[in-house]
Amino acid sequence: MTGNANSWKACRLARLGFLNAACLLVCVLATPATRAWGCKGHQTVALIAEKHLIPEARQLVEKLLGENPIDPKLKRWCGNATNDLLVDASTWPDDVRNERHNSTWHYIDIPRGKHKGLLAEYCGTDGCVTRAIEELRVILKDKSTEPLKRAEALRYLIHFVGDLHQPLHAINNGDNGGNCVPVKYFHHEPLLNPLHPEREDYSPNLHQIWDTEIVERDMEVSNPHRYADELDEKFRTESAVWEASGIHVDNWAWEVHERAETEVYDAFPEKIGIEPDVKPTACSDNNHIGKRMLEKHLAVGEAYQNRAAKAVEMGIAEAGIRLAMILNDAAKTNP
Repeated sequence: MTGNANSWKACRLARLGFLNAACLLVCVLATPATRAWGCKGHQTVALIAEKHLIPEARQLVEKLLGENPIDPKLKRWCGNATNDLLVDASTWPDDVRNERHNSTWHYIDIPRGKHKGLLAEYCGTDGCVTRAIEELRVILKDKSTEPLKRAEALRYLIHFVGDLHQPLHAINNGDNGGNCVPVKYFHHEPLLNPLHPEREDYSPNLHQIWDTEIVERDMEVSNPHRYADELDEKFRTESAVWEASGIHVDNWAWEVHERAETEVYDAFPEKIGIEPDVKPTACSDNNHIGKRMLEKHLAVGEAYQNRAAKAVEMGIAEAGIRLAMILNDAAKTNP
C-alpha cells in the first residue's frame, strides 16, 4: 500500500516540458514510496505525543534514542535538521523499510465491508501494523533487552501508531489500499505512469492524497509544531476520553477502518462498490481495477477536502495521544 507522490510531481513537470526523459527516469526511480501522513504528518503525531509524556517516559525516550543514534550515513528522505529525537525518529522506519523488507508492518488490509471481529486473519505471515505494534511494545517494555533493539522498537512504535491512524492503512478494497483509485485533486488530473503504462498506475490517487496532500493543504501556513499545538487544543476534550479508554490496538484499527469506509470511500457522490478481497500487485490486476476506477471520474474539491480534513485532524490527534499512552505505559514498566 504505497504510492510515489514526489516522483509523480516529476512526471507532471516532464509532461510540461521541464524535464527530459532521462531526467524523468532518474527522478522516478530515485524517489521513495509515499509514507502514511507524509513527513509533516508523522512529525505532528510525534509532537502531540511529546506534550503528553510523563517525566519517566520522556527520560526513557531521550536515553534510548540519545544513546543509540540513527546511522548518520542513512539517507533521510524527510531530512535530519531537527534536534528533537522523537520527531526525528518518527520518519526513520520509512527510510529503512526497503532494506529491511518489512513494508507489510506499516498497514493492515482489512477488507472493505467487514465490521469488527478478530484481525488475525487479515494479518499475513509477513506481519501487519497491529501485530507489529503489540510485539514492539513487548520489546520496549523489557529492560533486559539490549538497548539498541529497544531503541529501534521505540522508533518503529512512534511511526506505526501514526500509520495505523491513516484510514487507508486499515482498509483494502481490491485496490491496493486506494493506490489503484485515480482521482482528480482540485485541478490536478490523474496521469498514467509513463514508465510502466502496462501497470495502469495513476497519480494523483486516493492513497496518495490521504497520505500527504489533504494533510498539507489543511496545514496551510502551519509547520508541524504549530499544527500540533492547534490539534492538541482542538481535541482537548476528546483526548481525555481516548486516554480513559486505555490501550486497545485492535479496537483502534477497527475505528480507523470504519472511518475509511465513511470518510474516504462513501464521501464521493459516485458509488464505489465493494470489490473482491484480493491484493493486486499492479493496478492492471483485479479486472483492471485502475482503469475501472479511472472511468468513475472521481474528483476531490473543496467539499471532499473539508470533510477529509476533519477526519485527518482527528486521526493525527488520536495517534499522538495514543502514542503517548503506549510510551507512558512502557516507562511505568521500566522505572
